[in-house]
Amino acid sequence: MGIVFNQSYKNIIIIIIAIIIGGFNTLFFYPTFLQAQYYGLVVFLLATSNLLMPLVSFGSQHTIIKYFSSYKSKEEKDIFMSSVIFIPMLTIIPISLLVVGFHDTIGNILSIQNPIIDSYVWVIFLVAFATSYFEVFYSWARVQLKSVFGNFLKEIFPRLSILILLTLVYLGYISRENFIWWLTGFYYLRLIIMMLYSFYLYLPKFSFSVPKNISDILTYSVYIFLAGSAASVLIDIDKFMIPQKEIISQTAFYAVAVFIATVVEIPGRAMFQIVNPLVAKALNENDQKGLDNLYKKSSLNLLIISGLFFLLINLNIDPFYNLILDSSYSTAVLVVLIISISKLILMSFGCGPAILATAKFYKITLPFSIMMAVSVYFLNDKLIDLYSLNGAAISTLIVISFFTLAKILYLKYKLKIQPYSYNTFKVFVLIVFLFFLINPINFGENYMLEIIGKSIPVSITYILLVYQMKVSNEINTLIKKTLSKFGLQKFS
Repeated sequence: MGIVFNQSYKNIIIIIIAIIIGGFNTLFFYPTFLQAQYYGLVVFLLATSNLLMPLVSFGSQHTIIKYFSSYKSKEEKDIFMSSVIFIPMLTIIPISLLVVGFHDTIGNILSIQNPIIDSYVWVIFLVAFATSYFEVFYSWARVQLKSVFGNFLKEIFPRLSILILLTLVYLGYISRENFIWWLTGFYYLRLIIMMLYSFYLYLPKFSFSVPKNISDILTYSVYIFLAGSAASVLIDIDKFMIPQKEIISQTAFYAVAVFIATVVEIPGRAMFQIVNPLVAKALNENDQKGLDNLYKKSSLNLLIISGLFFLLINLNIDPFYNLILDSSYSTAVLVVLIISISKLILMSFGCGPAILATAKFYKITLPFSIMMAVSVYFLNDKLIDLYSLNGAAISTLIVISFFTLAKILYLKYKLKIQPYSYNTFKVFVLIVFLFFLINPINFGENYMLEIIGKSIPVSITYILLVYQMKVSNEINTLIKKTLSKFGLQKFS
């Protein structure tokens, strides 16, 4: 897993920087410069565009990952890449015509509870288009096993753009009302940069020929776009439904909590950029042993690293919220714990989602996704009414827990592989033990001291115990290399 760890740690650094920038945006600049109403509007528009994005992309980014390594000659690859970038047009053209014809109707439906949404309906579709084609060209780079620059554009670029725009709002150069339009422009700038970089890595000889297996490609694209559309409901339906039941500022409070909790999945977001093409390659080459190895190692290593992130977030969440000027945001503090547990469960699944999406039985992803989407919708509809923001988080946890188990059992049945081992159990026990041991410690109103006083000891303890238990050769090797760089070989 050399190339995996090499690019994964670089991607982790990129995502951590992005999270830091995003943290300042989410926790300080957004609430201060845009206020809760406009912040909630931005969250709603971007979340809704994410719901639409799988439909616009028509699964093209996943199609590139699955099929590129199956072609052996450059001519076959050129024909495939020439064709796949036009697949999204199958949905972009009719969607554009639909929006033009029914703009007012769509605006009226979306803005029943919050009229401010009506003026920004086009943003949803424009951002969905830019994001979809960005993902297509990002996959173009990933199959060349070059994920780092694209990950920079995916993670840091939009957050840096938001920081710049929020600063311009503060200085009075742009208005709150125009902020979202400027942000839309930055999404298109990012798309252009990604496209140029992808062509730099691999420029096909464009032709009007189509691959011999075009019917298989289109079938796969249809299934993946349907599955992706349903799966995106799980990710963003809560931010879509909360404004229908609560004032839009509640969406901002929920978004902050979810943003904090998603820090737990940083290692996964970093590793999947490079692991997913390797999974597709192993499947295309019928490398069962290599696939099993990727599955088990990605599961265990992600659980270990994400477990540390889980502890650092949830042990410090109360003092962290107390440092935020607007105390109303802390009403969603329990959301952080609930969502971060669901993220930890997802990370323990390792590259399982990539196996499901690229194996011969990929069609199963559609019923799984539909069942998850329907489940989370009905659970949200009931639980948001009962428990407000916590209800939305509980819905996500229930659905992710149940269906992750179902997918693990399905892969065990189809491929006779599963991600867990006794070492997985030991890591889970360690995470739970340290959480309940450290969590009761309280430093009063010395919030920054509490964060430092918990973070450093729990990090050192966790890393040392993981090392001593020898649960992962890759993690232990990484720890040894890190210690040796600081001249601490004798401690390893």
